[in-house]
Amino acid sequence: MSQDQTTQVKPSQFALAWELFRWTPVAIAVGLMAGAASALLLWSLNVATAIREAHRWMIWLLAPVGLCVGLLYKHFGKDVEAGNNLIIDEVHDPKRTIKLRMTPFILIGTFLTHLFGGSAGREGTAIQTGASLADQLARPLGLNAAGRRVLLMAGISAGFASVFGTPLAGAIFGLEVLAVGAVSYDAIAPCFLAAFVGDLTTHHLLQLVHMGHTIYKVDEVPALAASNLLMAMAAGAVFGLMAMFFARTTHAISAFAKKHITRPELRPFLGGAIVSCAVFALGTTRYIGLGVPVIQESFLHQVHPWDFMAKSLFTSLTLGTGFKGGEVTPLFYIGATLGNALSHVLPLPVSLLAGMGFVAVFAGAANTPIASALMAVELFGADAGAFAAIACVGAYLFSGRAGIYHAQRAGVGKQLPEALAAKAEE
Repeated sequence: MSQDQTTQVKPSQFALAWELFRWTPVAIAVGLMAGAASALLLWSLNVATAIREAHRWMIWLLAPVGLCVGLLYKHFGKDVEAGNNLIIDEVHDPKRTIKLRMTPFILIGTFLTHLFGGSAGREGTAIQTGASLADQLARPLGLNAAGRRVLLMAGISAGFASVFGTPLAGAIFGLEVLAVGAVSYDAIAPCFLAAFVGDLTTHHLLQLVHMGHTIYKVDEVPALAASNLLMAMAAGAVFGLMAMFFARTTHAISAFAKKHITRPELRPFLGGAIVSCAVFALGTTRYIGLGVPVIQESFLHQVHPWDFMAKSLFTSLTLGTGFKGGEVTPLFYIGATLGNALSHVLPLPVSLLAGMGFVAVFAGAANTPIASALMAVELFGADAGAFAAIACVGAYLFSGRAGIYHAQRAGVGKQLPEALAAKAEE
């Protein structure tokens, strides 16, 4: 190597070392804050679920509670109501610090949604708490727009990793969720560090209240034969179509409500009334809340073949009319029960199909196949993860570009069905 080449390499190495040194304490702080918020969230949702199931009459109060949450955001939280999409927009085009009130508002809103019987998840809440708390460090640290972008991505990663106990998937999710067909690596070190610190923080805090993350087990994995791989690809296509249905249904309900109900606080009131009536008409709480017990069932034995569709409609109605929470745990439910239903027609083990659907419907709806595949490896092991990864890619390809996050931007990649259609038109 020439002297000129040496002088060109060394500054970049020193610069890299300085960046790692500079971001390490920041990423640790982000992970600690996000992890603590996720622990509080998980504990509160556990309490909410226990209270609701012990006093099911409370589900009749979902409509007035929705009205109260709508009024809260209308008068005090308009600037944070966009939630995950606001965070993604700020990452793409940093303008102003996210208000700290996003954290208590989304925690309270999600708790009330679950306490009174809405169908929602927790990932949206964890991402919003992680990113909004992280963003409070931007001004004291004197970060510019590029620095804020890294900070927000680290907050997203830490929130996702800590709420699900999947640090690898969480780290990649913060890099992958921003654009469809593209992954940004400029914040890879802070995202990984924040994700692992956040996960460890949540784990230790949950132990103090004798809680932990739910364990899902794939107990039978066949050989990676050609026929089995083809069936995994076919299942992935079905998972992708289901992801597209969920995303489009949720967006359609939201658009319909905004068009025909001009007062925003009345949207969750109406949605809550419909959900409450549906619960008591069906005589079951199987399709509200997180639905973790049903997800666990789907790994053990065959469940109702219509569970996935019922959960999809309940969740789309809950979130589309303005209740707070996330989409991902309901997507896990939809995917696991859909995979379980596919066991009637595909000769693959029930638990494996449930695990494949668990991550693949999420991959298609969020446009995050890499993070979803890593999640499968972390949750189910490498052998099952190989099948799940194939299903995640298939789901991503067949889910269309419109996912659950409308703030995602188009990357350079083009999905396979669109590419084939464009080729046929030529």
